[in-house]
Amino acid sequence: MTGAAEMPDANAMFDLTGRVAIVTGGSRGIGRAIAHAYARAGAAVVIASRKADACEAVAKEITDAGGRALAVATHCGELGQLAALVDATVAHFGGVDIVVNNAANELAQPVGRITPEAWDKSFAVNLRGPVFLVQYALPHLIASEHASVLNVVSAAVFTRAEGKGLYAAGKSALVAFTRTMAGELAEHGIRVNAMAPGAVATDMVRKTGPETMERMRGAAPLKRIAEPHEMTGLALLLASDAGSFMTGQIVSIDGGLTVH
Repeated sequence: MTGAAEMPDANAMFDLTGRVAIVTGGSRGIGRAIAHAYARAGAAVVIASRKADACEAVAKEITDAGGRALAVATHCGELGQLAALVDATVAHFGGVDIVVNNAANELAQPVGRITPEAWDKSFAVNLRGPVFLVQYALPHLIASEHASVLNVVSAAVFTRAEGKGLYAAGKSALVAFTRTMAGELAEHGIRVNAMAPGAVATDMVRKTGPETMERMRGAAPLKRIAEPHEMTGLALLLASDAGSFMTGQIVSIDGGLTVH
């Protein structure tokens, strides 16, 4: 049994100093909040999203606050760009310790009106991109002593998703890959977990309009929509030594919307 004197310092457990994190969809919403939180915890953070200027803006916010950051414009549905993202990260910071698959395509089409083009775009970003990003980063994750993958999914994987079946299906498949990766990569000491947010005040949620947002606000027992920064505590836990014995878990953070 560990004695009191041998217990690790609580702050040290969440310390990410010396680690390098790639955060896709890192220019806004949950991704931006996670990038800032990781940088404050000491990590060098790579901000990846489609718009170069948005990535640069967040990287500047982090560096102006004394952190280390790199902006790499990346379309997460394009495999070549994901491979280039890993190469740029390693060239600049020397390795990869943490991958946060947060970028998402919110295409919404009901059954009966789903187009093949929408299908391809949705699954390219919500499923294929995250899986291949991990594969491209895998040699560097294997070399890391603190490797962690965090897949950002959605409460929609546990509920009905009328009109948003493409999004929910891609995220549900990413849940399956989270568990599979956790089992297959455990021999390398790589932990793989997912967080499943409920309604969060992001651009994606605001685009749904005031009526839908009001329904979201009333759906969970806490009766509100979360702010992006409220996702960062869990994101820190799953990426840091504080979560060192957690892998293969899908952790809900949804104001009580879903109960498993």
